[in-house]
Amino acid sequence: MKTLILDVRAPAEAMADFAQGWKTGKSQKSARISFASPELLWRVLTQKRWELLKALCGAGPVSIREAARRVGRDVKAVHGDVTALLDAGLLNRNDDGRIVFPFDAVKVEFLLQAA
Repeated sequence: MKTLILDVRAPAEAMADFAQGWKTGKSQKSARISFASPELLWRVLTQKRWELLKALCGAGPVSIREAARRVGRDVKAVHGDVTALLDAGLLNRNDDGRIVFPFDAVKVEFLLQAA
């Protein structure tokens, strides 16, 4: 199962992990996308975008029109959400222009603690 891990951590920490993986050549069982703050994570992953990811999980490549139909939303609004998710690296676009969520599962990790 290919899992996407979304986490919250300092950019320097995320880059250090990336550099370590690059040096050692170890392949990861899961992909990881890091956000600098919980606020940034939730700004990118709005409720509507989360619903879109759930609808695309395991669906394979689909058109934006098909994605909109699956979530029961306007194509133009879904197009904006798809663009944001593509920019964040959560979705991919294949050679024929269809979008794909290339993961079987999503795991969100962050720690909330006293300031």
